Amino acid sequence: MGNLFRKKSIETMLDQSKAHALKRSLGALDLTFLGIGAIIGTGIFVLTGIVAAQSAGPALVISFILSGIACALAALCYAEFSSSVPIAGSVYTYTYATIGEFFAFLIGWDLMLEYLLAVSSVATGWSAYFQSLLSGFGVNIPKILSSSPGSGHGGIIDLPAVLIILFITMLLSRGVQGSARFNNIMVIIKLIVILGFIVTGIGYVKPDNWHPFMPFGFHGVVTGAATVFFAYLGFDAVATASEEVKKPQKNVPIGIIASLGICTILYIVVSGILTGIVPYTKLNVSDPVSFALKFINHDKMAGLISFGALAGITTVLLVMAYGQVRITFSMSRDGLLPKSFSTVHPKFKTPFVNTWITGIIAAVIAGFVDLTTLAHLVNIGTLAAFTLISIAVIIMRKTHPNLKRSFKVPLVPILPIISALCCVYLMLNLPAITWKAFVIWLVIGIIVYFLYARKHSHLNHSKTANHTINDSELNKR
Repeated sequence: MGNLFRKKSIETMLDQSKAHALKRSLGALDLTFLGIGAIIGTGIFVLTGIVAAQSAGPALVISFILSGIACALAALCYAEFSSSVPIAGSVYTYTYATIGEFFAFLIGWDLMLEYLLAVSSVATGWSAYFQSLLSGFGVNIPKILSSSPGSGHGGIIDLPAVLIILFITMLLSRGVQGSARFNNIMVIIKLIVILGFIVTGIGYVKPDNWHPFMPFGFHGVVTGAATVFFAYLGFDAVATASEEVKKPQKNVPIGIIASLGICTILYIVVSGILTGIVPYTKLNVSDPVSFALKFINHDKMAGLISFGALAGITTVLLVMAYGQVRITFSMSRDGLLPKSFSTVHPKFKTPFVNTWITGIIAAVIAGFVDLTTLAHLVNIGTLAAFTLISIAVIIMRKTHPNLKRSFKVPLVPILPIISALCCVYLMLNLPAITWKAFVIWLVIGIIVYFLYARKHSHLNHSKTANHTINDSELNKR
């Protein structure tokens, strides 16, 4: 049983990161745009209307605030870890250093599913927007090639979804710097589009549409918060980039907190204007922002919003695929997954094989599987990760009190405990089927751990399992 909780020393992690040298080319602005690229997408362009109509009403603003608070608390914990342990792998790596190998593997396994399903499901949404944009020009892709077999449209493959994932995979496999440039351009486009909606729509807000403000009660607001939590997914992917960042101790915390803060403000403003323009009962549509502009007879602006949504969803795909590859890269480097996942390409300095394996699997899922039910797993997986990162910060403060930290979470252990409790509370408000699927995936992970990962773990063959790092050594590093 002791082996299940063996911990990997931070010194060993730092040595490994040097041996598997990834190119450090990202700055604070790149990371901020990476976070915005992941956060603003499906949430603002799709979920806002559905949640307002079905759960929260005009109090959708409060739902975003509640989710934003939960994310902000978790973001502080991520920022402390990334400033003191600037290593790829995010919460998987942090858990390995604090709680132990078994829980680290399970959270890594959990994040693998979260990111993979996020890529596939978001690609399906991208395909729908892309087809809608083409139809505006009189071009229609046959349903047999533009919908999955389980969607009910008689399709055999969602080809646009497959092709966009393969394009993103090609970008990521050839280097993070080029991918970051592409992401930055797409982020600028969608920010301009969102600001355009705010400027256009604010003059059409009717305060009467905000009454009743909380038609489904506070329970509806909390249910809405658990649902729109999906809209915040991605800021944690910034932490997975730590090994490819210039001055990671400084830039990673800036990227995490800045991207989350900017996106939270935009979500609150957009949801307030949206429910002020259109009565919430009419917002149960898949394109609420475009719908609102058409509602006030701004059809041209609505078309521009569709283009912005396409750009926004593209950046979400890019960052989610990036996060998936960096998680499996870290797990492979520790021996918990096959070695091919951590092989770095000599020219591009990226996990080339890993990137293409991930891309092909995600493309197959997006092309042939209807993900309506499985998409909820993305939320519960992220909340589980946020809960663990909050606990890990408290443990790290106890085990490495003198570790050099460029950023510190205030009021430890109070704020991390509140963060963990908020995440657990939101998890409890997710549908029962989500919990069943989540447990099944974790059981599969436990089987994989005992049959493969535990035996192949590098700690199983080294003397570092019980190694205790001296804090003064770390400070010298």
